[in-house]
Amino acid sequence: MGAKPVSYSYLEHRQIYPRPGWVEHDPLEIAGNALRVAREALRAARADPGGLAAVGVTNQRETLVAWDRVTGLPLYNAIVWQDTRTQRIVDDLVARGLRGAVMEKTGLMPFTYFSATKAAWLLEQPRIREAAERGRLALGTIDSWLLWRLTGGRVHATDVTNASRTMLFNIHSLDWDDELLEALHIPREALPEVRPSAPLEPYGHAESLGGAPIHAVLGDQQAALFGQAAYEPGEAKNTYGTGCFLLVNTGHRPPKPGRILATLAYQLGGEPPVYAAEGSVAVAGAAIKWLRDRLGLFRDVAELDRLAEEAYRSGERGMGAYFVPAFSGLYAPYWDATARGALLGLTAAVGRRHIAYAVLEAIAQRTVDVLEAVEGDAGVHIGELRVDGGAAKSNILLQIQADAAGIPVLRPRNTETTSLGAALAAGLAAGLWEGLGELAGLWELDARFEPAATGEEREEARRAWLRAVEKARGWLEH
Repeated sequence: MGAKPVSYSYLEHRQIYPRPGWVEHDPLEIAGNALRVAREALRAARADPGGLAAVGVTNQRETLVAWDRVTGLPLYNAIVWQDTRTQRIVDDLVARGLRGAVMEKTGLMPFTYFSATKAAWLLEQPRIREAAERGRLALGTIDSWLLWRLTGGRVHATDVTNASRTMLFNIHSLDWDDELLEALHIPREALPEVRPSAPLEPYGHAESLGGAPIHAVLGDQQAALFGQAAYEPGEAKNTYGTGCFLLVNTGHRPPKPGRILATLAYQLGGEPPVYAAEGSVAVAGAAIKWLRDRLGLFRDVAELDRLAEEAYRSGERGMGAYFVPAFSGLYAPYWDATARGALLGLTAAVGRRHIAYAVLEAIAQRTVDVLEAVEGDAGVHIGELRVDGGAAKSNILLQIQADAAGIPVLRPRNTETTSLGAALAAGLAAGLWEGLGELAGLWELDARFEPAATGEEREEARRAWLRAVEKARGWLEH
């Protein structure tokens, strides 16, 4: 059986910024949009929901929702992974000497990125604390929220990949960690049950989709790794979405966290879990959206690509300008919450096309940041990079990426590998495919981008980029 998309539907949801550094989403809007696009895709495919063999769920991982088990309604907006309001809670954890325990147990490090401190902050709010005291509080990442809604409130669960991004989950014992729960005053009973990504029995049934069985749940980046058929240790993918996420399969052993993160890649049925090394970049596509929506530098992504390609082909490149997309700090490998965005090296000769190029080069160089860290810390060699996500449709971005990294960049025919990975895992659990070998044979190449820059050009651009990063770091005093 093949695995080609037959229909597609897409909706954006609002980005809510109540204060500087605060990022929120409306959970009801997300749930409504998810159901709407599923129904639109089924209509476009002329498919009966009752005929679905399996449903897979994939989601933004660290974003956290709190809701009332009785009413089923959110108690607060979802707090998004980019949100930095919980820095004081992170600082307190470190001051209490828990940094080592967090890293050893969870594979992560104390940082506002993850769900744990968002849960602690929510529990400081009187309405949510009261719900917890009455035993009515449910806490979960977006997958848990969608499962709850899809099953009519019958299932409060998550999978190992999403749990591993909360900073509350022990990636060795595969359970919530009591020491960390106690340290942050988070009640275990509010958290979802943790299951394999594609369990032997379905999570539940989607009432609003004809009762279809939900056979798989994976966080978005792990779903993309699965969809890219990176099933062997050392195989890697990079997703260019809102942020930029490099994952490398490390087999049945988690890498040692430090500059990079250790995370669960997936777990199938009753099999041992597969781990991954991850390098996380907070801002990639979000920088392109910022240039379009906030600055009005271009009308659409096609215009941005045209401008950047003009600069690339002319040899002008960024004309000495470098952009550091540190809107909410710098994630791996710097882990600097005090960094902020910067546009450096400006002269009167710099114009729109040079800034367009600088932004795409920033995305590529941030990927090199994490590539180098993963290779150094996980002890793996990455010989090629499979890519996906919305920005991977840009030929000029991928050429800049190949030049910056010095390795081939491979784009598959289907760049929507996040949804593909969830579908493949669900189909595998439902018996539509026999094993990972069959799934690996479904991957198809669309385009291959070879490095065109010389070693000297690559090193010169790298040195200038690292100087720009140092200028952006430590910008905030607190």
